[in-house]
Amino acid sequence: QVQLVESGGGLVQAGGSLRLSCAAPSSIFSIATMGWYRQAPGKQRKLVAVITGGGRANYADSVKGRFTISRDNAKNTLYLQMDSLKPEDTAVYYCNADLRIYGGDEYWGQGTQVTVSS
Repeated sequence: QVQLVESGGGLVQAGGSLRLSCAAPSSIFSIATMGWYRQAPGKQRKLVAVITGGGRANYADSVKGRFTISRDNAKNTLYLQMDSLKPEDTAVYYCNADLRIYGGDEYWGQGTQVTVSS
């Protein structure tokens, strides 16, 4: 069973920064497309950022220029650096590992809460 373990959430004031981490099994990390999603109360889960195994990244328009996704294949860890945080960034953030292009499944972490106060 694939387990993704997130950390780094918390409470921060608007304009502040947080860094999320997601540890994944070495058996999948180097080939998986990894991503961060978020879900605010009463809303659907949405893509925040995604990065391929080769390091190509894409971002939701709402976070472009403020968030940076990265991966350390040696440590099997995914990161999301979040700067200039806004109250509307408040959500539960989920790590995702997508192996469907290889005929596999996608996997989710348990989520970590990010709260931005105004």
